[in-house]
Amino acid sequence: MEQENAADKNDFSKGSVWGNILTQAVPLTIAQLIQLLYNVVDRMYIGHMEGSSSLALTGIGLAFPIVMLVMAFTNLFGQGGAPLCSIARGAGNQRRAEDIMGNSLTMLLIGSVGIMAIGYLFKRPILYAFGASDATYVYANQYLNIYLLGTVFSMVGVGMNHYINSQGFARIGMLSVVIGAIVNIVLDPIMIFVLRLGVRGAALATIISQLISAIWVMRFLMGNQSILNLSFANMKLQWKLMKDIMGLGLTGFIMQGTNCLTYVVCNAMLSSYGGDLYVGINTVIGSVRDIFQLPIQGITSGCQPVLGYNYGAQKYDRVKEGIRFTTFVGASYTVLAWFLIFLFPEFFIRIFNNDPDLIKYGVTALHIYFFGFFMMAFQFCGQSVFTGLGKAKQAVFFSIFRKVMIVVPLTFFLPTIIGVHGVFWAEPISNAIGGLACFTTMYLTVYRKL
Repeated sequence: MEQENAADKNDFSKGSVWGNILTQAVPLTIAQLIQLLYNVVDRMYIGHMEGSSSLALTGIGLAFPIVMLVMAFTNLFGQGGAPLCSIARGAGNQRRAEDIMGNSLTMLLIGSVGIMAIGYLFKRPILYAFGASDATYVYANQYLNIYLLGTVFSMVGVGMNHYINSQGFARIGMLSVVIGAIVNIVLDPIMIFVLRLGVRGAALATIISQLISAIWVMRFLMGNQSILNLSFANMKLQWKLMKDIMGLGLTGFIMQGTNCLTYVVCNAMLSSYGGDLYVGINTVIGSVRDIFQLPIQGITSGCQPVLGYNYGAQKYDRVKEGIRFTTFVGASYTVLAWFLIFLFPEFFIRIFNNDPDLIKYGVTALHIYFFGFFMMAFQFCGQSVFTGLGKAKQAVFFSIFRKVMIVVPLTFFLPTIIGVHGVFWAEPISNAIGGLACFTTMYLTVYRKL
């Protein structure tokens, strides 16, 4: 009975579309903000350590692509099934929704063990390929030696939390992240400064918090409050479901994987043209970008279960209304974000480091990188519509198009003409071309045909 009431309450075909999206988006945004604190708080504390804080911050930045790869595989096995779960619920197919969830968990468990093993075996050559120097490798290695131990906790906690959100329990999904983040925020200063563990302490605080989040998520999904029942029977792998999950999860995988690729290419080029200082600047810029992308990610993530449910229920007018609302809010927010970064660049850099040279050269780099930031909203909106409606091929293509076909070539090419700043110019150019291409295609092939 409790499950039936929850199912009625989370029926996205009823009530205002924008209200349903905001009901999902607000807790998701808060959850993603707190999720970001796992890494951002680490960088903030490490960037203000006594001694070689800039080198330590750069070392964390070099380890960050490996963290991105962990999240990429989490998206492949976890995030990919969540829209399919929403569509199955909207169509009234409870059994398929539960099997999708169970198969995702099995894939996350197997994938996390494999990633952890590969990480330990090849971390040294990987880090040097990412642009590490002998000075910065020390810090990156210290962080990864501990961080990789928590791969299973990270992937299960984040990956399965998508299934809490896909059922409409956005507040519970938010709490999954809040609990772990609070633990991380409390433990970070204790581990880094009180126990004097430095970079190792930051990694240890992170994996403890991830463990607690994973336990919370699994308790909910295996309890009576969940609409869908997670059991061992659902965890038996089915090839057809695996293909469907990974087919749609490939979007998030490629988005994170290509983020990792561009981050690595940027660091390598910055190391060649600007040295460790510019690799550190890139770490700070990445942190600022993560903060400002959160609200647009929240609104686009919040629209996906609503769009998917109504699409499965054949409520196409509501799907179109949801697309319009998401686009308007996303574009409005990113214009405001661009304005704030343009006016107060030094403030955002000082959050992470007070090194005079890093601030001096970082202001120009930050202005270039965020130029025309509002174009990013069109990429996010178009991508979320394709993903939410289960259109995997289109979503995958535009993930590859912007990063691999535009950013990476420009990152290699532009520095040969205009120097180190060419690395940062690649981002706004790709936002303009890739964002407009993605959104225009979505409008012509999806919106007008609904």
